[in-house]
Amino acid sequence: VFRVELTDAAGSTHRLLLRNGAAARGWRWEQGRAVPLDEKSSMAPLIPGTEISAFDLQMPFLHWPGATVEKITRVWGRPANAFVFRAPAVIGEGETAIAAARAYLDTQFNALMQTELLNPAGRILKTYYLVSLKKVQDQHIPRQADYRNEVTRDKTRLEVKAAFLNAAWPAAIFEPEGLGGPGPVPE
Repeated sequence: VFRVELTDAAGSTHRLLLRNGAAARGWRWEQGRAVPLDEKSSMAPLIPGTEISAFDLQMPFLHWPGATVEKITRVWGRPANAFVFRAPAVIGEGETAIAAARAYLDTQFNALMQTELLNPAGRILKTYYLVSLKKVQDQHIPRQADYRNEVTRDKTRLEVKAAFLNAAWPAAIFEPEGLGGPGPVPE
């Protein structure tokens, strides 16, 4: 479970609560209430004009049954296992429908380095690249990641400026109703 708070260029705050796993779910705070994300809204950009969606952050394909190892290859100069995850049912319609995902995991650290979302014809629709990691409190976290729409060639870079780990957060902020107020920000 993780909470996302973003501020767009106009200064508007967008709050989301995302639960990962086999039964991934999400909520967005809109008009004074937590609105569940359906399939279409989970695929939409978190903020208009960006390429990052709730689906991208949740990565539910990692929990789809029947994953297969496709090959061992090199990604960003490192050996990686390429896994293919077939969607239980095609997500979306037409040319941008998602039928599978390919994930590349570093063979030494088992870290996710890159993912590709594929349409039914096997065409790559979207790519996620881990650009860099940073060690925080003995844990490696993503520092920079690129999300690229391979159809439009648009790209958004996610850059983590600060992180706070292993905090004793109030459980209520990770419930849909908790999206009504800002999350606590450590000093």
